[in-house]
Amino acid sequence: MASSFGTALRVTIFGQSHSPAIGCVVEGLPAGFVPDMDALKAFMARRAPGQASWTTPRKEADEPKVLSGLNQRGETCGAPLAIMIENTNTRSGDYDDVLHVPRPGHADFTAQAKWDGHQDVPGGGHFSGRLTAPLCAAGGIALQLLAARGVRIGAHILRVGDVFDEAFCASRCDADSARALQAQLDALSDGRAFPTISAKAGSAMIETIASCREAKDSVGGSIECVATGLPAGIGGPMFDGIESTIARLAFGVPAVKSLEFGAGVQVAGMRASENNDPFGVVDGHPQPLTNNAGGNLGGITTGAPLCFRVAIKPTPSIAREQASVELDRICDTTLSLRGRHDPCIAPRAVPVIEAVMALALLDSWLAFPPQST
Repeated sequence: MASSFGTALRVTIFGQSHSPAIGCVVEGLPAGFVPDMDALKAFMARRAPGQASWTTPRKEADEPKVLSGLNQRGETCGAPLAIMIENTNTRSGDYDDVLHVPRPGHADFTAQAKWDGHQDVPGGGHFSGRLTAPLCAAGGIALQLLAARGVRIGAHILRVGDVFDEAFCASRCDADSARALQAQLDALSDGRAFPTISAKAGSAMIETIASCREAKDSVGGSIECVATGLPAGIGGPMFDGIESTIARLAFGVPAVKSLEFGAGVQVAGMRASENNDPFGVVDGHPQPLTNNAGGNLGGITTGAPLCFRVAIKPTPSIAREQASVELDRICDTTLSLRGRHDPCIAPRAVPVIEAVMALALLDSWLAFPPQST
């Protein structure tokens, strides 16, 4: 089972949803950096369960405990940074029904096909969204290191069901768009509980999620993420491209089903004269004037905002009765689930996608930096 990623920055995720603890090991961090643990805890709290009506009622403190990797002054010391998060509120009995009856839309069936009953089922085991907590721990450190380099990363829920938030102002590279984008990021960092730019859109999304919960169902959504302050030249061609690196991490997040950069799927209906980003000299430097490319060309950053969107599927674990099979007797059956599940995954996945962006960028910057810097 591959639970590691990265080139210069190597991250390993360990644990299961109902194991005593989960965590991460991060190798390759620059030495001499002092992580702000209070900032890390605040970042992880945005992902933590049990905070509002639109999340699972499972409550976990998600307190990160550093086991190694810091010296007595609290600095990164060159050794692997190991962080542990205890699981303190598990209810494995809620999953008795799915030990032999796979949940539609979940990895229960494929895990059974691969490991023939030896997999850890309760809570989804190693497939659980619970494993995004240590991903956020590693990503939270990366966010701090990037902020020290002048990079700002933010994300928001772009869509839940048929309700849309306003999009990031990242399609143009002029000064007005840059100011508008920073204002949007400022709005998202003001402590609001529901991560949308528009409060009206957020309220409508919450109503949609509530109606799905009442119907014993769940709903999907999409998340838009952007990074500003990047220099041109980070990344490499083909399989070392920034798009490739982000894609590998993004699709490691449970429930992510699609990914697009910049104009994304819309390029299929565009002409080159519409899609190409013209170049111009701004403040003595060449740069793209528009950003249909989403901040990268050939897998290498252009200096424009790096922007991508992911689609998040509806939570597969729902209380509504669904058709399934009894794996022991090989016969048809039905399944309606107990347990504590998010009626929409997207709200808690926002900081996870920010963590993905941060880890991918830091790894690419360390492994494939601009030659001009």
